[in-house]
Formats: sequence, C-alpha cells, structure tokens
Amino acid sequence: MTTPMLTKNQSLVFDVLTKAEAPLSAYTILDKLRDQGFRAPLQVYRALDKLLEYGVVHRLESINSFVVCAHPHEDCHSHGLVAFAICESCGQVIEFHDHEVDHRLMDSLKSQKFKAEKSTIEIRGHCANCAA
Repeated sequence: MTTPMLTKNQSLVFDVLTKAEAPLSAYTILDKLRDQGFRAPLQVYRALDKLLEYGVVHRLESINSFVVCAHPHEDCHSHGLVAFAICESCGQVIEFHDHEVDHRLMDSLKSQKFKAEKSTIEIRGHCANCAA
C-alpha cells in the first residue's frame, strides 16, 4: 500500500501519532495541535477519519484512542482482521496479524452467512516488561 497524499491537518495528526509513545485520544491530539491552529475536535476527527480510511492509523475501541499502523505498507487491511495486545500498566500497544486465524474466523462467518464489515481484536493484559 502506498501512503496517500495527506492534507496539512492529516499530516499534523499523523505526525503527533507517529511521535506518541502510547495511544492517543482525539482530545489529546487536539491539545498537542493547538499551537498549529487546531481549535475544534471536529478538525481532529476529520483528519482521523481519513487516516483510518487510508489504513495508516487504527482506532482502539476499548480505550477510545488511536495508534499509527505498525504495518502500513502491507495489504493486511483488506483482510479485515487486525489484532492488538494492549498493556494495562504502561499502555504499550503491539499490533499483529495472523492470517491463519483471520481465514478461520472468516470461514466460520461465511458458514453462518454473516458478512463482516469490520473486525478488530483487542487483548488486554501486561507486556513483558510490566509482567516481570
């Protein structure tokens, strides 16, 4: 996948997420971009919507935050299944794809005549550093 041409606002939001050490909420992104002229949450949400559409960021549903895609140049997004391990202590997020699991889940859904539109798996626990 080729990274698309980003607007100024999309680039600023993407840059903030790229430099972040943990997932960020839209309001945290807004706070970090106030000096660049961001005044309203809608500015951040519009940029995030496009970045999500392009597949270069992900939304972590359980913590209502966003992270940069760890595999932006792979075409894993067309498969649908993206999985995240989220550390409860430090907030570290590990993104991974397992095509075998993805195919088994999709086959099960097909057998039930269910058409999946979107799927994300979030596993909460403790990373190796925090578990030690």
